[in-house]
Amino acid sequence: MELFDYKEELKRIPHKPGVYQYFDKNNELIYVGKAKNLRNRVGSYFVNDNQLNSKTKVLVRKINRIAFTIVDTEIDAWLLENNLIKKHKPRYNVMLKDDKTYPWIVIKQEHFPRVFWTRKYIKDGSRYYGPYASVSMMHIILDMIRELFPLRTCNLNLAPENVAKGKYKVCLEYQIGNCKGPCEGYQAEEDYNQNLSDIKDILNGKISVVTNRLKAQMNDAVSGLNFEAAHIFKAKLDKLSNYQSKSTVVSSSITNVDVFNIASDDSYAFVNYLKVAHGVVIQTQTLEMKKRLDESEEELLALAIPEIRSRFKSTSREIIVPFDMHIEEREDMKFTVPKMGDKRNLLDLSYKNVAYFKKERMLQYERLNPEIKTERVLKQMQKDLRMNVLPRHIECFDNSNIQGNFPVSAIVVFKDAKPSKKDYRHFNVKTVVGPNDFATMEEAVFRRYRRLLDEDQTLPQLIIIDGGKGQLGAALKSLKLLGIEKQVTVIGIAKRLEELYYPGDQYPLYLDKKSETLRIIQHLRDEAHRFGITFHRNQRSKKTFVSELENIPGIGKTSVEKLLKAFKSAKKVQEASDEDLGKVLNQKQVKALRTYFSS
Repeated sequence: MELFDYKEELKRIPHKPGVYQYFDKNNELIYVGKAKNLRNRVGSYFVNDNQLNSKTKVLVRKINRIAFTIVDTEIDAWLLENNLIKKHKPRYNVMLKDDKTYPWIVIKQEHFPRVFWTRKYIKDGSRYYGPYASVSMMHIILDMIRELFPLRTCNLNLAPENVAKGKYKVCLEYQIGNCKGPCEGYQAEEDYNQNLSDIKDILNGKISVVTNRLKAQMNDAVSGLNFEAAHIFKAKLDKLSNYQSKSTVVSSSITNVDVFNIASDDSYAFVNYLKVAHGVVIQTQTLEMKKRLDESEEELLALAIPEIRSRFKSTSREIIVPFDMHIEEREDMKFTVPKMGDKRNLLDLSYKNVAYFKKERMLQYERLNPEIKTERVLKQMQKDLRMNVLPRHIECFDNSNIQGNFPVSAIVVFKDAKPSKKDYRHFNVKTVVGPNDFATMEEAVFRRYRRLLDEDQTLPQLIIIDGGKGQLGAALKSLKLLGIEKQVTVIGIAKRLEELYYPGDQYPLYLDKKSETLRIIQHLRDEAHRFGITFHRNQRSKKTFVSELENIPGIGKTSVEKLLKAFKSAKKVQEASDEDLGKVLNQKQVKALRTYFSS
């Protein structure tokens, strides 16, 4: 096929609901699809190639670019897919022959308003809810409303003067209890409108008042032993609990608006655009901008808005933005910064898309240019650890001993957030007797930085001590003795809760467990522990074996040194032949060694 590496493309696509779009080599949109899980759905076109029909295989061969838009729910994906197909008419999508679209529930603007569904959106003052991607779900909601509230279904003009003249008679709906007969004046308009208020709350997702009333009625029915009525109320409560409020992608109260949001870092900015017409999203676009100077997000957005609006030939008067643009409004242009409600939901949806686009694009940049990632990580560490400089050179100390025996210290070095193994060092403790971890740390830190100062080498920007306040205090004591405590940042990391301690600070710092800063600090700590343990084991093995050889009668210290120089390890000494041992020891010593290890 391949005009692009689909495996790399799949890595940037999230496991989220949304709409995907395929473009050919001419950047022409050739297919739009919806998915509950974007990555799984898009991946199925490439992974399950043998299961595709011939037309789909032709489509896959033409794909040169994949774009996607994240939405909140699968229903939102259905709605957005429908709108994009109608707008762009991609070559490989099945097109509807008529102009059908998803239906709305409407509360008609009239006396004793009717509540019904329609596919036509008419600007006559009526209130529309939806649209509903699932027609069956819409009918369930309507049936639930009609069971909860007696409403008229006729299309009579129930103006007060017509009702007063007695022009109408009640019908069968009144006789069976589905309507209270407003046509003959049996129900006041105020009482009817109270029901409409509850219906609007349900359609807006504000159903707590309605459910509380139904629960009270159900409890009253149970108290009165009217279990049949209680069962009906219970069924209504179940229907209400399963009801989902209207989609965040669409809202009948929002028509013909542009939505913009922005996400940026030190070098790049990304602007997302959603075009909303008649309550539905019909266009999406994310624009990438490379910063030339240190422009603010307000300045960047001010540049992007006219460019994108020109590109999509938008004439929308209202523009929804995340902050005040400080641009003088004209009669044909109004900026809105919503704090809550449907417009805020659209703004949040725009941010979800731009934030994910930014994350994906920055990961792509970092793969191609590793130094970009290094700078970003170091700047984040500087911010998280409250440092004045970038921690390009970091050193971490760890101690190892077993019940006070064979104490050693290890230091590992990271440069530009990566291990610099050639700079790793270890210390045999010289001045400490017995198990004293604090004194061991004090000696190691002093010896390390005394040598750096003597050799006129640069000091690290950050020193990490594996341990809590005690070990940190011991390290700080040596730094003060050397007069460099103010030249470096020193912190301690405790193992229990991964808390970070600063000198003189009573309370520890807790970083997000998923933060890159904490991961690098943990890497340093674990690397120091590994390096220290390895050195400690070697020293212990060597010293144990040396002392054991010296216990063999007739073999002194000089002979032990010759054995180690010749055979390198205890195992090889034991496995050596008498002839090889005879090259180092005399026959009497060889016999004594064999007797010792065989006993």
